Amino acid sequence: MEAPVQHLEPIFEIAQEVSTAGGRVNTLCFQCGKCDVVCPWNRVSRFSMRRLIRQSIFGLSEIESEELWRCSTCGNCTRECPRGVTQIDIARALRRLATAYGVFAGGARPLRTVRGSLQAEGNPLGFARAQRAAWAAGLEVPEFSEECEYLLFVGCYYAYDPRLKKVAAAAVRVLGRAGVSFGILGQEESCCGESIRKCGSEDLFRALARQNIKTFIDRGVRKMVVLSPHCYHAFKHDYREFMVNFEVVHLSELLASLAQAGRLEMKGAFPARVTFHDPCYLGRHNGLFEPPRELLRLVPGLELVEMAENRASSLCCGGGGGRIWMDTPRRERFSDLRLAQAMETGAQVLISCCPYCISNFEDSRINSGGEGRIEVRDLVEIIDQVTGN
Repeated sequence: MEAPVQHLEPIFEIAQEVSTAGGRVNTLCFQCGKCDVVCPWNRVSRFSMRRLIRQSIFGLSEIESEELWRCSTCGNCTRECPRGVTQIDIARALRRLATAYGVFAGGARPLRTVRGSLQAEGNPLGFARAQRAAWAAGLEVPEFSEECEYLLFVGCYYAYDPRLKKVAAAAVRVLGRAGVSFGILGQEESCCGESIRKCGSEDLFRALARQNIKTFIDRGVRKMVVLSPHCYHAFKHDYREFMVNFEVVHLSELLASLAQAGRLEMKGAFPARVTFHDPCYLGRHNGLFEPPRELLRLVPGLELVEMAENRASSLCCGGGGGRIWMDTPRRERFSDLRLAQAMETGAQVLISCCPYCISNFEDSRINSGGEGRIEVRDLVEIIDQVTGN
């Protein structure tokens, strides 16, 4: 006997809430399903952005569902959509609705703690604000003043994560050798807010942004160099909503231009076969594909090989959209797939320049059979090694 057909009435009040929260572009969708075809989730599990959009139109989305939190905002669906639907905005709108009701389902439960840490200490990792510049001990990193050309905006992971502190230190050494005038804000620096905004916490994002903008203006910041592509995206795009327009460059951009100007002397060699992973928020979202490759090609002894999916088709590491803070079962980690792709090239080193990518790849290297077979390095660590004395 067939189950009776269930008739569902649209809930227009919820549909209007989704629209008000920024998801009104859902009405452009004609349900072709191309977003599902290119979504990395469908390599490891079953997930349908197309269905989520359809439900949002009629106000039928269940905010208790973990599906709301799957999207890593990689941007692949937006790049491929024939109708110009911005799926990331729809996902963010649905998450805003869930956040407003305090519903964080499944793997999204850690977001409660993350939000509390951001509100109290200006970082998502639970560390004290007073420790934000501890990574710079012994490096003689100058405090930013109006005489500095650049503010070096370090970012939360580079300031607190033990593995990524090494990347921040490498950046300081390389910038110093190139004669760049820069300084840091230390404990006055707060999270840029990009990822928590993608998690639906709009008010918290705006509070963090206003705090940073006030600090930038009070300190006389005009130009910034940032380590994280997520900070880059926030300052380049999101902060313009506040009617400010700082000059922002990613570290890979600045180092490529310094190398072209003859200000980075490659004193040593790096005799290894390497492959470069394009972070979603550096490449697909902001079009910065070539600066990292330009730098790597200048390194003596280095052989650069490409993975099958590179540049605009790069496979997401799984850390964007706040997924870096959420619980992801081992069998569902994109970073495991990406590490396998890197090893298929015969590369000895997998290089990237995003804190989420480095963290996820290091975890995959240790836990999925890559340890001893491939090394994970940040781009600036390579440049530090070959420009050192």
